[in-house]
Amino acid sequence: MKVLGISPLDKDATVSVVIDGEIVFAAGEERFSRVKQQDGFPRLALQAALDYTGLKITDFDEVAYAFMTADSEANAIDSNLKEEKAFITRFVPEDLSTKIKEALQKVPNRQEAIHGLTEPNAKMEKGLLHNSFYTMAGAQTFASNKAALKGSADWAEQALSSFKHWQQELEKGLVSFGWNKPVKRVDHHMSHAANSYYCSGFEEALCITLDGYGTGLAGSVSEAKAGRIRRLHGISYPNSLGTLYEHVTSSTGFKPGRHEGKIVGLASYGDPTILQDILLSRIEQKDGDFKIYEANNIYFSRYLAAKFPKIDVAAAYQRVLEIVAVNFVKHWVKKTGLTKVVLSGGVTANVKLNQRIFEIEGVDELFVYPNMGDGGCGTGAALYVSQLGKVTPTITNAYFGPEYSDAELEAALTAEGLPLDRPENLAATVAALINDGNVVARFDGRMEYGPRALGNRSIMYHAREPEVNQWLNKRLGRTEFMPFAPVTLYEAREKCYHNIQGAEHAAEFMTVTFDCTDFMKANCPAAVHVDGTARPQLVKREVNAGYYDILKEYEKLTGIPSLINTSFNMHEEPIVNSPQDAVRAFLDGGLDYLLLGPYLVKNPAEQE
Repeated sequence: MKVLGISPLDKDATVSVVIDGEIVFAAGEERFSRVKQQDGFPRLALQAALDYTGLKITDFDEVAYAFMTADSEANAIDSNLKEEKAFITRFVPEDLSTKIKEALQKVPNRQEAIHGLTEPNAKMEKGLLHNSFYTMAGAQTFASNKAALKGSADWAEQALSSFKHWQQELEKGLVSFGWNKPVKRVDHHMSHAANSYYCSGFEEALCITLDGYGTGLAGSVSEAKAGRIRRLHGISYPNSLGTLYEHVTSSTGFKPGRHEGKIVGLASYGDPTILQDILLSRIEQKDGDFKIYEANNIYFSRYLAAKFPKIDVAAAYQRVLEIVAVNFVKHWVKKTGLTKVVLSGGVTANVKLNQRIFEIEGVDELFVYPNMGDGGCGTGAALYVSQLGKVTPTITNAYFGPEYSDAELEAALTAEGLPLDRPENLAATVAALINDGNVVARFDGRMEYGPRALGNRSIMYHAREPEVNQWLNKRLGRTEFMPFAPVTLYEAREKCYHNIQGAEHAAEFMTVTFDCTDFMKANCPAAVHVDGTARPQLVKREVNAGYYDILKEYEKLTGIPSLINTSFNMHEEPIVNSPQDAVRAFLDGGLDYLLLGPYLVKNPAEQE
């Protein structure tokens, strides 16, 4: 059975081809358009999928889409808003004034600089008028209730318009390619559950999905057994941990939906206890469910960000995210007795949260779908349609995108006047260059699918120098608060990370953090965060021989089985796709060497 999966068109539109339950192609439109998180009908990605597979649109048995019709979504949203109004009416919030005063007294006078902040206790300074409004709309009950309900109403109006628009765009786009049959629509959170379960290889699993919004829900829990998924419970929107985290991302000066990873990194510098109890007092948790008071009132997080250091606000939101999600998962692990947990949904891009879930008593194994956000839903929808009732082996990698011939690589180099040098022992040569302090970008094989660079579109450097997190990010035009991630030889995993057994496979996709061993802290300080964790990619030779061999040769030289791996792209650009993209990013980023397939090129600026 051949199924074409298309993810939601509102952000990070992605195309997937699934044949008899196997993913044979998957790529986001952004990689072809070069616009980060590209929305709209993914015609470039679809054409690339057809070119790669040799299929015509009429060869597909079904086209699957990870949302219901606009009318169905409208009915779900209407029900959500009525439920939210009833909850706000009955919920009695604690008095904030005393708690805020007590919290302000806990803020320490910090002196140690934090890279990326003007000062360690930097706040969001907006001026008297803004701060006064945030106090009223965020912290004074009558006004804040009104602001929350208006926030939900405004969101609903925009969402309904969006669903109608993208439904028309989806239908028009498919017709333009020659598809005239109906589209198979899949419940949004079921598509998340499907991609995590069907790609895990587990016979039985507890499926946890957490995101912003999807078919009336902000999260779900399902029982998966023998290839079938049965939903046990749904978290109704707007009780969304995704929205909660988007609010703190926006309120601390970053882009919601894009920069949540910065908050994860920033959080480790702050004290979560300063604001933790205030946030928890606004969340009702019971019986494997939770509700968030005034969930769509962004002015509450802005009120806090104007009064408290960014790092303490970030720390509290991260800690509360972990507490609420862990309590939710813990309840369902205990109730079902399932010991294997699979995760999907945008919230599960939070690698620290995933570590906390793996640490729950009773969880023996963890798998996180590599493209956990909405970009992965098209694949989930296609798998759900084609694989219902089957259990297949886990995916071994996420290299589902296009690849390029040596002739195409040569053309990209020749166009920029770059030489076509092919070292005899490529892996050993590259390892020596990295050991000597050179930054090497690697472009080889099929492009990774999802948000992580996993070796085929990666920048590599040794992890012995903590300062690389500043100077290389600056060279690439980035600002990050979390260090670069390490790639580690699979067989050295327990030498470098504690408590990794049961999550080794998840770690092959860089989807969870672990506490680092003393060996890792001593030898790879550039990859270890201030809290002592790292988010590794484990690599096996049978999965990526060229990448593995470079790391193995580096280990022979140094005794260290890890290198830095960061995505091959400039700031606010998608990861490179084509050899032309790679050459341009290599030159613009001032990187020392480019490994383009079998060709190793020194930056001409370094030779002047």
